[in-house]
Amino acid sequence: MTTDPLFIVALLACIVVLVILLMGINSFRKGGVEGSKQSNKFMVWRLIAQFVAVVLIAAFVFFRGQSGG
Repeated sequence: MTTDPLFIVALLACIVVLVILLMGINSFRKGGVEGSKQSNKFMVWRLIAQFVAVVLIAAFVFFRGQSGG
């Protein structure tokens, strides 16, 4: 297992995406107008978190490839 700080941050970002996704699904499951609004808000947050996670993963792959490791 690697202890590269960028890898750890990228892994945490992926976990954050998963948690936000599960919270959005749970809000959608509750139903109603309020549940729908809250679910929509969570899904927007998920898209932002997912973008950050993808950028971090790409940075990790890029920098890891540069160091030859």
